[in-house]
Amino acid sequence: MRILLIGRSGQLGTSLLSLETKHEWIAPTRCELDIGDSHSVLQAIEKYKPDVLINTAAFHNLPACEETPENAFAVNCVFVKNVAHACKSLGVLFVTFSSDYVFDGKKSEPYTEHDKAAPIQMYGISRLAGECAALSIAPENTLIIRTCGLYGKKGAASKGGNFVDNRVKDALEYKEFDMGNDQIVSPTSALDLARAVLSLIEHPKHGYGIYHLVNEGACTWYEFTCSIIDFLDLDTKVQPIDRGGLSGNMRRPCYSVLANTRARALGITLPHWQDALREYLADKYLADEHLLAKLPIRD
Repeated sequence: MRILLIGRSGQLGTSLLSLETKHEWIAPTRCELDIGDSHSVLQAIEKYKPDVLINTAAFHNLPACEETPENAFAVNCVFVKNVAHACKSLGVLFVTFSSDYVFDGKKSEPYTEHDKAAPIQMYGISRLAGECAALSIAPENTLIIRTCGLYGKKGAASKGGNFVDNRVKDALEYKEFDMGNDQIVSPTSALDLARAVLSLIEHPKHGYGIYHLVNEGACTWYEFTCSIIDFLDLDTKVQPIDRGGLSGNMRRPCYSVLANTRARALGITLPHWQDALREYLADKYLADEHLLAKLPIRD
């Protein structure tokens, strides 16, 4: 397949491009494809004639979404709507992404693709709006993939890195720090997500609509952090703290574990989050002598 990728420099985009595949990848830079210009996307599709367009661009800084919701909607909804229109008009499979934050967190078991969405902050609202826009425009050639707690080697520029690397930075700076234990999530490796995305679009019976793709299992951010510290044997302590799902005045779902129900039915599975985390840490830190030498290892 010929695949047009939007968002080549992000966590997921770089992970997709790192995979060895038989596909032809076309990954324009931001200068070559302006997500603020709908005609730019249409021109790119007409120029490259892809079989698949994968959109990984997103506005996902949660505080910024609350402060400037118009920016969140411009990227997470309006841009998605425009790309869906372009893909439909030219017969291109459209793959775009959404979030566990479309749910309110009141459930106590993993959310399936059929559960009712009820976001409780502007980020989740903008993501759900993008889902609705794409599916209303191009229901027969759109795949929407919801994921959770994404971390990849590249890191998220708007967040100053990814969760894993930021916790390693905390260990370098502090002998002890707090981490919330009030949210239960499905942290997901960008590399595992990339592998699953390709398996999905390559599957002859993938169908269309919404899929959940996350690493298996569930944990709190406190438990996830403790696993990072323990696996790297870092000399720091993590204290659990219950914030009641609040980040300042913004609410986060206290339970947003996703079930990969539809993907599993196709035989597409992702590793457990602990295995994914070990792979990430071993590849990024333990395999790099310079990084490893900087870590505060326990005596």
